[in-house]
Order: sequence, then structure tokens, then C-alpha cells
Amino acid sequence: MSAYFDRFVRRHMNALRIARWGRPPGIDGRAPLVIYCNHPAWWDAAILVVAAERLFPERESFAPIDAVMLEKYGIFRRMGAFPVDLDSVRGGAQFLSACRAILGQPGRVLWITAQGRFADVRTRPLGLKPGVARLPEIAPGATVLPLAIEYAFWDERGAEACLAFGAPFTADELLALPRPERLARLEDALTATLDRLSADVIARDPAAFESLLSGRRGVGGVYDGWRRLAAALTGRRFEPGHRDRPPGQET
Repeated sequence: MSAYFDRFVRRHMNALRIARWGRPPGIDGRAPLVIYCNHPAWWDAAILVVAAERLFPERESFAPIDAVMLEKYGIFRRMGAFPVDLDSVRGGAQFLSACRAILGQPGRVLWITAQGRFADVRTRPLGLKPGVARLPEIAPGATVLPLAIEYAFWDERGAEACLAFGAPFTADELLALPRPERLARLEDALTATLDRLSADVIARDPAAFESLLSGRRGVGGVYDGWRRLAAALTGRRFEPGHRDRPPGQET
């Protein structure tokens, strides 16, 4: 399934990028890991599948998904997704029970879109669900890591999917805080990571990022076929991308 989503992202995105300052830190591969992120788009599930394979290939990944959505996209069950009822107290208890079982085993990572809903990257406050602040209680040996996600269109037809990790928390330092302060600390950390990532996205400088995956460039179809033929007839190398055209030849 990772290979499928790798091809899917390549087909529809220009690139999956990670900020050079925002690569995940070295973390004990046996200790449980919780990665919590914002939730800007439908694309998040596919992007997180690819990121898990590229950045944490040695770990087994799991993720909660709205029970209604999992009924529509049942294929995600085969990749470690488990259902959560977002609209009931019982759903919260089921979420914590499932997370306890998952994080009780070594070498696992739990990915959580902690807003629990789609939200624009500019939305403030982020409004993280309180369940994320409970996870250190059920996995006291875990590391908790914020992840910022943003999408943008730069110079190519396809979008750029951009990622950045913030500084990690240990469960111990989070457990030293009351739950409301713990949730505020987690939200502040993710907000700061999002703000820093957004500054790099706005700058539109690919050099600020490392490419985890590169997609198809150019427009495709008849238009690129004509451009390819024109390049061959004039002895020029065909460059499908827009960014690398010589200055003054933009259209």
C-alpha cells in the first residue's frame, strides 16, 4: 500500500518536501512515538502514509480515522487505521483504549491529525482535540513529536506538499503539567512549527527543502507533446517543467 500511495502522490503532486530544519530528530527506535499534526486537506492520509515509509521505515504505523470516513475508505484498515467516533464520549474511551494497546508495544508510531477536522493552515487557535494530551498518561515512555503540513502551488501544475517536524517532547515533561497546560503546550509547539514552515512556503525556495518524492512535471497531454516535438526539431533538450525555462521565455 505504501508503494501504491507513493505512485499516487507522484502522479498528482509536483513534490513532497521536508524543510531542512524540520527533519525528525534521532529517536530511540524501540520507544513508542506519537506524531501529532494539523489537518489541512483530504491529501493528509496519503501524505502521511508516504512520510511513514520514507522517514520511519523501521516502525509499524497506526492512525485513528473518523469511523464514518473509514467506512468510505476501508482500504486504510489494511494500513493500521482504526475507527474513532468523534461525536461521543464512548468514542473518546475507545480511542484511548486502542492507543494504549498500540503504544504498549515497542517500535510503533501513532500518527494523529489532532485537530480532528479539516482546518485551514492559517486557523488560530488550532483547536487540538484534548485526547492528544492524554496519551502521555497511557504511554509514559513515549516521545511526542509535532508535525506541520502545508500545501501550496508554486511554479508547476502540481501542488507542493510541505512538511516540518518540531522539537520533541518526552512523556515525562508533559506529565509534569496539568492536562489543560499540557494541551496548551502541545498546541503552542505545533503552531510555532506551522508558522516557521509557512514562512518557507511563502518564500517559494526549493533549496530550503529536501525532496522526499518528486512527481510529474509539466502540463502533459497534447501541449507537452507539441513542446517535445518543437524541442526535437530545433535541437534543444526538452524540459517539461516550468521553473527551468530560460528567463524571458515564460508564458
